[in-house]
Amino acid sequence: MDINYELYKVFYFVASSLSFSEASRQLYISQSAVSQSIKTLEHRLGQPLFIRSTKKVRLTPAGTLLLKHIEPAMNLIRRGENQLLDSGLSGSGQLHIGASDTICRYFLVPYLEQFHKRFPDIPIKVTNATSLSCVELLDQGKIDLAVTNFPNSRLNHSYIRNILCSFTDVFIANPAFFDLKQHQISFEELLQYPILMLDRKSTTSEFLHNLFLQHQLELLPQIELSSNDLLIDLARIGLGIAFVPDYCLNRESQELFIVKTKEMLPSRQMVAAINPTLPLTQSTEAFLKLLPAIT
Repeated sequence: MDINYELYKVFYFVASSLSFSEASRQLYISQSAVSQSIKTLEHRLGQPLFIRSTKKVRLTPAGTLLLKHIEPAMNLIRRGENQLLDSGLSGSGQLHIGASDTICRYFLVPYLEQFHKRFPDIPIKVTNATSLSCVELLDQGKIDLAVTNFPNSRLNHSYIRNILCSFTDVFIANPAFFDLKQHQISFEELLQYPILMLDRKSTTSEFLHNLFLQHQLELLPQIELSSNDLLIDLARIGLGIAFVPDYCLNRESQELFIVKTKEMLPSRQMVAAINPTLPLTQSTEAFLKLLPAIT
């Protein structure tokens, strides 16, 4: 089927904004031209792509399916353009990484510093998102590299370039509020206490919920947040027992203790992931060489 690229381009901007007027503004064409392009595309594909009403525009199931294919293609084109433009200045293009705030703060900063000192002319862009969301960004071609916790339900094994390190998650509490320092308790007993953990959009939450399900237990956290640092702060003031990766513990955590559990907490990994269907930039390759790799 021979369909002009411009029709798909118009579709992408309407589908991304869910607004014909906004797409018109971004594309610098009239709203009637946008509407006509969408009608032409729908006619050639033989099915409606949008549900139009006076108040809003929604994608049909066919439109949703098409967007899943068009969005990565548009990002790939934009990625290629950016690499060509950047290479004219620096020779290697920009470095675009996706990672959670925890991974950025406790792992990536020294490597970003090394990279910046070695390649000061290469722009660095970091998109802050959960490990689960970073995989989506990688699939869509919006980032060059994701540094994520693993296991990750959305991460295909073929995407993993390097295993960077292993770590263990821990339950931590303030002994002034929880008299458990000299005890070893089971997961079932732990449910009697207020649990503080990351929200459901994180791999850490996914990991702990699955672990409790393996022991036929339903985990009902007292507080769910998007920041490990805030979880540590709340554990310090006695609001509950926080579940965090051990690499987040530092001098500020010294007044807290690790709650010993009868069941073993399996170790996890931190991995560097790329989209194997997309070309690897020179900048990404250079950054990967700075990162540790374990077998």
